[in-house]
Amino acid sequence: MLDLRRHVAAGDGVWWGQAAAEAAPLVDALYEQVGDIGPVRGFCGIAPVRRPRPEHLTVVSYGAMGELRRTAGLEVVPAHYSQLPRLFAQRLLPGDVGLVQVAPPGPDGTCSLGIGVDYAADAARWSRTLIAEINHRMPRTSGTPGIPLDRFAAVVETDRPLPVFPDRAPDDVDEAIAAHVAGLVADGDTIQLGVGSLPAAVLDGLSGHRDLGVHSGMITDGVLRLIDRGVVTGRHKEIDPGVVVTGAALGSASLYSRLGDVPIEFRPAGYTHGAAVLARLTRLVSINAALQVDLTGQVNGESVGGRYLGGVGGQADFSGAAARTGARSVIALRSTSGGASTIVPLLDGGTVTTARADVDTVVTEHGVAHLRGCPLADRPARIAAIAAPQHRETLLKGSR
Repeated sequence: MLDLRRHVAAGDGVWWGQAAAEAAPLVDALYEQVGDIGPVRGFCGIAPVRRPRPEHLTVVSYGAMGELRRTAGLEVVPAHYSQLPRLFAQRLLPGDVGLVQVAPPGPDGTCSLGIGVDYAADAARWSRTLIAEINHRMPRTSGTPGIPLDRFAAVVETDRPLPVFPDRAPDDVDEAIAAHVAGLVADGDTIQLGVGSLPAAVLDGLSGHRDLGVHSGMITDGVLRLIDRGVVTGRHKEIDPGVVVTGAALGSASLYSRLGDVPIEFRPAGYTHGAAVLARLTRLVSINAALQVDLTGQVNGESVGGRYLGGVGGQADFSGAAARTGARSVIALRSTSGGASTIVPLLDGGTVTTARADVDTVVTEHGVAHLRGCPLADRPARIAAIAAPQHRETLLKGSR
């Protein structure tokens, strides 16, 4: 195991990649050695595995993603994903030392960040020290310059399979929502989606479309299936035509193994989520999930019942761009969760992740509420109409 005490000092901030791109051996070493190092602040995004937090490590993130939901003492920094590059540059997020998982160096002597470019490429620019896990099974991806091998203060070599995250099979509710969402996407549009069973169902629901483009923070196997079917061609994208643009990949071993064979480019968060970039995609359809939507169209994607479950992330970046300069901003959610209505008179804790002005349509399994150009006085009736039937009357009474 690498001795991090030569590279990390008490008071340092350490960041590492997220999801399948996490440099697991290096993160494990940090968790085991931080007691000898002293107080350290760490930053990560989606945590793929649960680790008991050591006493001297404070974990910071842009949300409670993956196993971070169960991390005691998690410090959430509410931030749009597009802000992460700036926050690293201004030293407002832990960034002295970066722990990265990379592909072996190519002929040019650089190491690709593979399936986890996203915030890692931005954070690496400002880090004093970079330490690499060179994983011989990490695919070399295109779209972003690699990191020179001599930039790393230390490396460990591994030959381990990347963690896989298979799509959970969608149920009838997911498929009903997906069918409504598919009706809001036109041939030739450029789409953005998140991850999970509902986005997977939406992607499969788009199999009858033509010439779609993809510009998204993360892609899954569903995007690969649409490429194979000839649905995703990117032919009409205003920028990056013919290319799927993403920051990360999360899915099966088959997805990872084929990334070098399909037209996918991995770009930093500053590009995938940047306002100036997204404004050029005039046919952008953003499709995002929510924990709650209120009767005016405000979205809560962060916390319910005093428990942090999500984050701001890229939702507001994409929803805002799609609503202002793109084609359509879609918020999709199941009408109930644990028997409670997800359509509510007031958002839990007053948490507004995405403003109502940036939401064009809200979709549940019961239908579509069209909100673009809709006055506030008319919105409760439209939104309550797609709530679970047993909750509609109560919602409407509460709105009067």
